[in-house]
This record gives sequence, C-alpha cells and structure tokens, in this order.
Amino acid sequence: MTPTELAGEFPQDDDIVYLNHAAVAPWPARAATAAGAFARENIHRGAADYPAWLRCEQLLRRQIRDLVNAPGTDEIALVKNTSEALSFVAHGLQWQSGENVVISNLEFPSNRIVWESLARHGVELRIADVAGSADPEAAMIAQLDARTRLLAVSSVQFGTGLRMDLPRLGAACRARDVLFCVDAIQSIGALQFDVQACAADFAMADGHKWMLGPEGLGLFFVRNEVMDQLQLNEFGWHMVEEHGNFDRTDWEVARSARRFECGSGNLLGTHVLSASLSLLLEVGMDKVEQGVLENRNYLAGKLAALPGVEVLSPTPVDRQSGILTFRSNRLENTTLFQGLKDRGVICAQRGGGVRFAAHFYQQQALLDRAVELAAEVLNTGA
Repeated sequence: MTPTELAGEFPQDDDIVYLNHAAVAPWPARAATAAGAFARENIHRGAADYPAWLRCEQLLRRQIRDLVNAPGTDEIALVKNTSEALSFVAHGLQWQSGENVVISNLEFPSNRIVWESLARHGVELRIADVAGSADPEAAMIAQLDARTRLLAVSSVQFGTGLRMDLPRLGAACRARDVLFCVDAIQSIGALQFDVQACAADFAMADGHKWMLGPEGLGLFFVRNEVMDQLQLNEFGWHMVEEHGNFDRTDWEVARSARRFECGSGNLLGTHVLSASLSLLLEVGMDKVEQGVLENRNYLAGKLAALPGVEVLSPTPVDRQSGILTFRSNRLENTTLFQGLKDRGVICAQRGGGVRFAAHFYQQQALLDRAVELAAEVLNTGA
C-alpha cells in the first residue's frame, strides 16, 4: 500500500491530533464504506441477501484466526466486548472453594473486577506487585501454587504500556497445569500476537482500539482442549450445533466456540470490523508493529527533550508497545491533559500521566505537532 493510499484511508480533520488508539480508534475509510453499503442494502433489499452477510461473518472469523494465529476458526467466538469474554471464563469454570486466581496490580478494571466477583465462590484473588518489580513475570509466577486455577494478565498494560512476556507466563502455567487467560486488547492490531506461541488457553479483545473497528464487537479465542471446561450461562438458538434447524426440539451445544454466541450476531459491526482488519492484514502485522513502535519511540525522544518531562513507559525494547505515558514536573497531569485536549490533541490521562497512543499509519509531522502543542501547554501552564 502506497503512502498516498494509506493517507486516503485516514482523512482525519485537520483540527485534531488523534493519539488515543488505546481507547477508541478512528475507522479507516474502507470501514465507513462497508457500513454505508450495509445500510443501503438494508434500505433497498432488507435481508434478502442474508446468506452473503453470513459469508462476511465467516470471513471475519478467518481474518481473526490469521491475526492471532489460532489453529482454526472453530476456536473463535464473536462477542460483544472483552468483559463479556472474561465473564465467560470466570463464570464458566467450576470453582472449588480455596482455589485462587493470579493477576497483576496494573490491570484495567475489566481484568480485575471479574475475578473479584468470584469471592462468592470462595475463590482467592492474588494480586502480584508487577508495578514494583524489575521482573514482572517472576512476580506473577511467584504467586502460583498448587491451588492456583488460572493466571490472567493483559498482554500490554493500559496505563504505562508495559509489554508482558507472554510465552514465559504461558510456559509457567502449562508446567503447573494452570489455565492462562490473556486480555489482548492493547496488543491485537498494534503488535504481532500469537495464541499458540504464548500458550494461551483464552484470549480476548474488543475491535474498537488498535483493530480500528466499531464498539460492540470483539473476539474470544478458546483453545479446543479446554473449551469443555467452561459451563455455559447464556442459551439461545444460535449456540446449538444444528442452529439452522428450527423444527428440531432436542438440541446439543455447538462443538465450536460458537457455543458462546447465544443469539443473532452484530452483522453491521461484522462488516465494519472485517473491512478494518482487511487493511491491517493487507499491510501485514509485521509492518504494522514496526510502524507503531517507530512512532512510539519518535514521540518518546521528542517528549523526553522537553524541560521537566519524564517518560513513564518502559524503555527496554522488549517491553515497548504502542502506549507512551509521560508526565511533567511543571504541571499537574489534569492540567496538562486538559491543555492538550483544548488544543485538539486526543489522548488520555492514565498510568500516572498523560497517555499518547499513535498507530502505524500516522506521519511524523503529526507527531511533531503533538509535541509542539505539549510544549505550548507546558510553557503557558494551561
């Protein structure tokens, strides 16, 4: 894809600098085109071509399979969001009182609250001090014992962008017969992600961040060998094996991960997300990751050169992600964030500072503008 073609996919308004892909991302133009085409089809033809919609759904499953290197599409469920998928795991497993779950102390609330809710089943939640450790994985592994049922971790921590060594954690879990659950929302679409290489039993992510898709549709990977360990808590016409036979009165649970999709899917979202993923796969996730990290490091260098600015995100190459968090000793974080927001820099206040999250397609001139506006805020104090 040429630079001109790529620029045409992201015709963002000139009055903003969009650095919030770790929250909600802008769509590429092809996603908007897909949404418009689907809407027009609904206006003029209704569901007359419904089989074609289902073919798009199957395409999306294949795209997700390729994006995360899943063995097959039968291990991919299309879900509403990451929290729903996490709940399928947390409240699908049959817990014994006294068992425990290990997480880190840097997790987004979605990957903490769901495990805290298991207290009613007598499940202990162990929170490893990853923030204060020079070896985050060792801190988590140290919490594992004979009563540990599952370790849950974000592939990239939302606050500072700390990138976890997933293969190391996955290997430790496999060696101890502990289930490994990965919240991959800050990785998929920005970094290469491989469910087989990291030995994940479960992985989930919304489509509206680095995957450049809509809210309300995400992925849930479930390894075939552990799928039957999850008891279902949602039921409907779509999650049965023979889901097209409406006259059949007996039923069996779908053998694939479709068992986690109880009813009709989000077909508008399916068309949009499929279009967005087609862009990422066309570019190639190796090149996407390269662009994301180059932009991250460019911003880090420019921001670190500003007086009084401290970059909070990890510096080792293997710890870097698309997230760059920084703060100033001259302004409170809230003031700095508000000043940037007032100047059209779309970012977030996270991880003890201000969080920038640039994607691969953004040019250095745009990043320079963000740094210039940050300098302006620091110089004026507002």
